[in-house]
Amino acid sequence: MAQNKFKGLGVALITPFRNDGSIDTEALVRLVEFQIRGGIDFLCIMGTTAETPTLSTDEKRMLKQLLVERVAGRVPLLMGCGGNNTAALVEELKNGDWKGIDGVLSVCPMYNKPSQEGLYQHFRAVAQASPIPVVLYNVPGRTGVNMTAETTLRLARDFDNIVAIKEASGNITQMDDIIKNKPASFDVISGDDGITFPLITLGAVGVISVIGNALPAEFSRMVRLALHGDYSSALTIHHKFAELFKLLFVDGNPAGVKAMLAAMGMIENQLRLPLVPTRLTTMEQISAILRDLNIKY
Repeated sequence: MAQNKFKGLGVALITPFRNDGSIDTEALVRLVEFQIRGGIDFLCIMGTTAETPTLSTDEKRMLKQLLVERVAGRVPLLMGCGGNNTAALVEELKNGDWKGIDGVLSVCPMYNKPSQEGLYQHFRAVAQASPIPVVLYNVPGRTGVNMTAETTLRLARDFDNIVAIKEASGNITQMDDIIKNKPASFDVISGDDGITFPLITLGAVGVISVIGNALPAEFSRMVRLALHGDYSSALTIHHKFAELFKLLFVDGNPAGVKAMLAAMGMIENQLRLPLVPTRLTTMEQISAILRDLNIKY
């Protein structure tokens, strides 16, 4: 039976770009080292926050190789591998090079809007094709379809290599239903920074975080405190970052966290179309909060 290695603070890694639009590999290496030093538990690469739809096949291949070599087994790597063409996704899973990758994060098919049975059959095919553990990803705000607790639990019970779900539905009742009724070998991971604390108190095992790109030490401390039952200390940190949680997403993701990283001097504030940088007012608010928090980086 596959084990879930993806517990604690996982960071949904951004892709830094230079002003000419190319990938800034030097900034990426600095960012990875900053996060590992900060105490993260795993990295999620080539997910939504990485602007993966705008990366070429060659760029994805280069990034995967660079990250596998740089991380060198120090933390587990979870790699985005999803799509809305089931047959093409199955081929990718069967024929891809998964050396150095510890699991795949597979998002619900977007745009097609499959039924619950369609979602089940899609992930059944994914589970049967994948040579490494699978983490489901439910994010209806992006895909246009919500995977219900019933479908998630059915998949969790039927396939040993489906080890967890990144839940970003925003529906606490649904998440609690999964946590309450899941098999012992299956975990729930928060897909939203802002609800990580309450979700851990209900039984989630961690988060795949956006804010962790910029504040790995602080956010990993909150996650660790919550997982160890020190809810009072964890809640203090959660409240400290409440305003930042909102600002990071008001102009879309990863525009907010890239603005924050740019304010910290770690990257250029560049995104690829159709995404654009945050508004100046948001950038100023993020910079002001960083100064108030007096976080050293």
